[in-house]
Amino acid sequence: MASLIESSWQYLITHFSDFQLACLGSFFIHESVFFLSGLPFIWLERAGWLTKYKIQAKINSPSSQGRCIMRLLLYHFGVNLPVMLFSYPVFRYMGMRSSLPLPSWKVVLAQIIFYFILEDFVFYWGHRVLHTKWLYKHVHSVHHEYATPFGLTSEYAHPAEILFLGFATIIGPALTGPHLITLWLWMVLRVLETVEAHCGYHFPWSPSNFLPLYGGSDFHDYHHRLLYTKSGNYSSTFTYMDRVFGTDIGYRKLKASKSAEIEFSSEPKKK
Repeated sequence: MASLIESSWQYLITHFSDFQLACLGSFFIHESVFFLSGLPFIWLERAGWLTKYKIQAKINSPSSQGRCIMRLLLYHFGVNLPVMLFSYPVFRYMGMRSSLPLPSWKVVLAQIIFYFILEDFVFYWGHRVLHTKWLYKHVHSVHHEYATPFGLTSEYAHPAEILFLGFATIIGPALTGPHLITLWLWMVLRVLETVEAHCGYHFPWSPSNFLPLYGGSDFHDYHHRLLYTKSGNYSSTFTYMDRVFGTDIGYRKLKASKSAEIEFSSEPKKK
């Protein structure tokens, strides 16, 4: 397996420049993973399949879904791609490389864990700031246009927010100067995580059912369906920041109340 990955990587670095791989290659991978993972949730919603796993009963109209997709394409080509192009010198300066040998799995794992921890911390505070009155009204309200989120709404946001919260995702790699393959893996994991968090479905196989402190769709859906001043649940991937600062109290009370209702309804009734 390792030799196959190395030979495939050798092909890439032989036929493409560092700039092409780091910028255009990263953009291609992002778009592919984002739309391939996000579009199926539009299809599920329109087809009315697996509705028992849908968190909210409300569905989005085809026109609102189409508007989201068109705006996303505009933002991705008008904001994301230029950011990737202009940030390339910074990543190169910090030590990012694409040459062989590839990093060991221990190095990759350690860097990915560090990125998740740092991203959760930075994102939490940035997200809380965006929920202050002025910034919410003029910037973050764009993302909250969809009170019933679906996968692709994860990146539907004001351009200023794309830059602001995007900083949380790139700060880790910018500091460590990873191998490009590590950067790609990190990008894929973050895209899959944020699409899942906005998908609008909570399945038996959802990561939050297995990973401690993982937020996921149910956690973030709560954030979208409440008023901005009372929402809480500001975390990105893992919810330790909300737990530490008590901004998930409303969500935890709701979950406890639902659990109590289920337990009460399952008790045998006295004759």
